[in-house]
Amino acid sequence: MARSLNKAMLIGNLGADPEVRTTPGGTRVATLSVATSRTWTDRGGSQQEKTEWHRVVAWDRLAEICERYLKKGDRVYIEGRIEYRQWEGQDGQTKYTTEIRAREMVMLGGRGDARFEGSAGAPAGRPAEGDYSDFSNEALAGEDDLPF
Repeated sequence: MARSLNKAMLIGNLGADPEVRTTPGGTRVATLSVATSRTWTDRGGSQQEKTEWHRVVAWDRLAEICERYLKKGDRVYIEGRIEYRQWEGQDGQTKYTTEIRAREMVMLGGRGDARFEGSAGAPAGRPAEGDYSDFSNEALAGEDDLPF
């Protein structure tokens, strides 16, 4: 069978604090609302902007990290796959949703930037480099000897 690829990459801002819940089986799930925008100049020379909203779902340890470190307005990089789901609502109508199932999340926007990943081969939410379990901006305050 031929290989295929389902990969989504977003850089945007959170429209709200992460919504985190626990499934009946005890698994943590975070839902993020991420806005991406593009701008262009129309034929009349006016600046135009369009914002798209993306539903992002993070599971397990990555969900816990999102809950702990992310808040409304934060800039993030999300990498994952596109999933389509459908279910029957209480009104009997079929409901549909499209979401990004996050595999990796990188916090953007300051000295406290960090990268977190989850994959089938490693515990979800495992830091890509170092241990960020006690990460805080205060802990990084004395690191001013950077060459750039």
